[in-house]
Amino acid sequence: MEQQTGGPGANGPGGTAQTLPAALAARIGACAPSCGPVRLVAVDGHAGSGKTTFTARLAAALGDAPVVHLDDLATHEEPFGWPDRLRREVLEPLAAGRDAEHRVYDWDLRRFTVSRPVPVAPVVLLEGVGAGRREIRPWLALLVWMDLDVEAARRRGELRDGPALAEFWADWARAEHAHFAGNPSRPYADVLVHGVTGRIASGTVGDL
Repeated sequence: MEQQTGGPGANGPGGTAQTLPAALAARIGACAPSCGPVRLVAVDGHAGSGKTTFTARLAAALGDAPVVHLDDLATHEEPFGWPDRLRREVLEPLAAGRDAEHRVYDWDLRRFTVSRPVPVAPVVLLEGVGAGRREIRPWLALLVWMDLDVEAARRRGELRDGPALAEFWADWARAEHAHFAGNPSRPYADVLVHGVTGRIASGTVGDL
């Protein structure tokens, strides 16, 4: 995976962009496998930036590629303490060419409950805040960053979740800020996707 710096204005007025996840799917297919036989692709960005929606569109463009949601691996006590769990339960099995299975955290019951399978596939998507952190980048074929500033992303998330989760959002915002301050993902992104328009910035992936 290459380090890219794709400037903040890459999606700005007057810039050219590609709108179809199919274009990105084609580029992903041309990548070399990065985790055993799997091309592992991370979709990172601030909470509320549109990661889940874009990942669903990209998964469909990839023929229903498996998706690992980091919300299923994080916990109240350790919102960013999931790398070892991800490595043991998902990355190492896939790297060995075996189907994986990870536990799923129940945010209401505050404990892990069911498990979810992650089959070996040509592409597996890893979606969530911190998906492109330094501990995970060696396993990645490509890192996508949803390019929406933190204030706009938080406003969108709070509007979506309602006032009942206001305290949770305040706690999350502090944890997210601390995480990205010490372990940023955006400077290493191969692709920048505008969090409002869904447009893929020209020049961030090959000829897209």
